[in-house]
Amino acid sequence: MKASCGAYDWWPYRDRPKVVWPNGARIAFWVAPNIEFYELDPPPNPTRKAWPRPYPDNEAYAIRDYGNRVGHWRLMELLDRHGIRGSVSLSVALLEHHPEIIEACAERDWEFFSHGIYNTRFTYGMSEDEEREMIRDSIESVQKATGQRISGWLAPALTYTDRTIDLLADMGLSYTCDLFHDDQVTPVNTPTGKLCSVPYSLEYNDSIAFQVNNLPPRRYFDMLKAGFDRLYEEGAESGTVMCIPLHAYLVSHPYRMESFAQILEYICGHDDVWVTTAGEIAKYWTENCWDAAVSDIARGNA
Repeated sequence: MKASCGAYDWWPYRDRPKVVWPNGARIAFWVAPNIEFYELDPPPNPTRKAWPRPYPDNEAYAIRDYGNRVGHWRLMELLDRHGIRGSVSLSVALLEHHPEIIEACAERDWEFFSHGIYNTRFTYGMSEDEEREMIRDSIESVQKATGQRISGWLAPALTYTDRTIDLLADMGLSYTCDLFHDDQVTPVNTPTGKLCSVPYSLEYNDSIAFQVNNLPPRRYFDMLKAGFDRLYEEGAESGTVMCIPLHAYLVSHPYRMESFAQILEYICGHDDVWVTTAGEIAKYWTENCWDAAVSDIARGNA
């Protein structure tokens, strides 16, 4: 019995096969800096406007440009201090526009996955050939620039077609961050390949926290702490995942950085936390947990 979106099956959280992370960790913790490029005057999309105001929306553009000019460098230094390798949700056009950012990430052995080409060019309305080309371009461009072959995907501006998931698997990717339905890794239904969903939280996303919910920095700390504490407790029974998605034009403003630094210190100060990347989570889970998960889902939906 498939869920309404068709990408995954019903699978209750209780009584699943136990997930054991490396070294017996309770929780796999990863940080996802979204390093994005926004065009001031992108090609129009018939379904969605890139900017809330007519061209030129200098305010919206400049706010995001701040992330690449200033905020990213603050965030990178903070993650360095805590020994955290970023899993970069990358607007692939950044390879050309700001190669110095890519070089700095690669020097730190950060991991890259694709967030499309531009965050102002949406998947809505793409033909299959156009969407396939976007994925191919992402794979080949990142590999040429960094030597890494991306294994994951987060759709540009969270826009999709009804074929997106199947194309990712068909083109050899191993995980998606575009399903927000669980606190553990889950298998994804595709005609070919093995694609899993690695939890990427909109709840912990600084974009939702600061732009939608208007949280003050200290409240963001409290929210992340409460989320970690619950997942850490539940992870004693079966391994959970916590992702903090970030945007340097938001979290890296001077008045927000200290509270965020404190949550990293809190999380990394716990034992039994696997501080890792999205790709490492996907690889470990697929190799060690996939078969048990698929069998359990089949039994429950028989």
